[in-house]
Amino acid sequence: MAEGEAGRGDRCRRPPAPDLEDGGEDHGRLRHADEQGAGDHRGAAPGRGAPGAPGGRARRVITVVSFVVVVGLLILIHELGHFLVARWVGVGVERFSIGFGPVLLRWRGRETEYCLSAVPMGGYVKMVGEESPLEGGGGAAWDPAKAFALKPLWARFLIVLAGPGMNLVLAAVIFATMLMILGRPVLPAVVGRVSAGGPAAQAGVRTGDRVTSFAGRPVANWEDLGRAVSAASARPVELEVERGGARLAVSLVPRRTTVPDLFGEPKEMWDIGVGPLLTPHVSTVSPGSPAERAGFRPGDTVRAVAGEPIYTPEELTQAIQKRPGGRFTLTVERAGGELELTVTADRIRERAPNGTEIEVGRIGIGIDTQAAVTYVRSGPLAAVGQGLVQTWNMTTLTVTGLWKLLTRQIDSSNIGGPLQIATEAGRQARQGAAALAFFTAIISINLGVLNLLPVPMLDGGHLFFFAIEAALGRPLSLRKREVMQQLGFALLMLLMVYALYNDLMRLDAFRLFR
Repeated sequence: MAEGEAGRGDRCRRPPAPDLEDGGEDHGRLRHADEQGAGDHRGAAPGRGAPGAPGGRARRVITVVSFVVVVGLLILIHELGHFLVARWVGVGVERFSIGFGPVLLRWRGRETEYCLSAVPMGGYVKMVGEESPLEGGGGAAWDPAKAFALKPLWARFLIVLAGPGMNLVLAAVIFATMLMILGRPVLPAVVGRVSAGGPAAQAGVRTGDRVTSFAGRPVANWEDLGRAVSAASARPVELEVERGGARLAVSLVPRRTTVPDLFGEPKEMWDIGVGPLLTPHVSTVSPGSPAERAGFRPGDTVRAVAGEPIYTPEELTQAIQKRPGGRFTLTVERAGGELELTVTADRIRERAPNGTEIEVGRIGIGIDTQAAVTYVRSGPLAAVGQGLVQTWNMTTLTVTGLWKLLTRQIDSSNIGGPLQIATEAGRQARQGAAALAFFTAIISINLGVLNLLPVPMLDGGHLFFFAIEAALGRPLSLRKREVMQQLGFALLMLLMVYALYNDLMRLDAFRLFR
């Protein structure tokens, strides 16, 4: 149905609050900015600039502080899950530590030592009797009633599961809070793009029409229309629109169409061939860019590329990207008048999600939209439900992406490490608290999912050992577990090194050696 609800232009800025949909489905071809694969957006973004530009130090401080806050919070919540459930089932906790390396702060509770260490890249909860005395784990200095290794299997399972579980709970809480305080952005059901030859075009629907009902279902916004179309079939339905103060009813037959999903794989859905009115306008112009040389200014509204009308940032993105090195004209609206600006796009080489290197065009502009977005707040109960649904949707998306990485359907160069997280945390922080909160929720989900992988040294590895213990009726020997832990540690170190290498490649840190 929609050609892109919030696509990107040469670089599209997110709306003030993330688009939290209560259904999570791709309703009638309603797609989001992150699904358009606009690539690595170089040049000045809102709040961004060249490293040597004024304010560069402030940006670096924001990046470091936001990274420490985000990662520190996620580690705290994760370890707090282990800690609280351990105490709940009667396991003693000797130490609760956030971070590794030199201890910066240390204080002693009644039973537990609490530590804050210098390197905020992890944490741990040291429990009493983590190894059974029958396996050489000691036991003389602690109370067997509080020993982790002597607790029933279900109790140990819950303690380990609580860490990743708390990360998912945090994400749901963030989503629900944002839905209550900020609301979710919804677009008016005003038609922008009408696909030539599509059902809507054949029925006489025009740009600017406001949809009021579809198949007898009232339509108040684009989200309503998306849900109605997603439930359609290949039977004639009545679409009611408002045009020039008059109401018109037209009959059309939805069509089945195939579009790429987030991972570029074909996905079938019902479609009527219309998109929302998301007029793109220029928010920033990168210094020295083709756009600056062509005379673009912030505030310009882009109406057409090479004579083809543009209705969404996604369409502008695609029109520019498919013309690397090309010279073409953009029709822009400025101060009530129209003018033609001729630009030659830069050639940029980047990797597609499948790892294929492609060449795209870029002219160095930031894109925002002029849609009449409204924010609909949810009540507490509805927000909790929507937050849980959003967490589930993002979790399944993360699992799918991880599977595609492991099966080499997605190139491993997409793996990011601490530098990538820090860079993105800083970028989101500069866009505002809402963007940073949304980013924190996404990273929290990623942390929870990754920790559930059945790799020794991760929580999922411990759960894997517990599953073996349940199947055999006894735990694996300490020696076997130690060997597997060492292999898991080596695997994680290799993954960390590779992720850091990818981060450095993105920053072009090896240019000095060329």
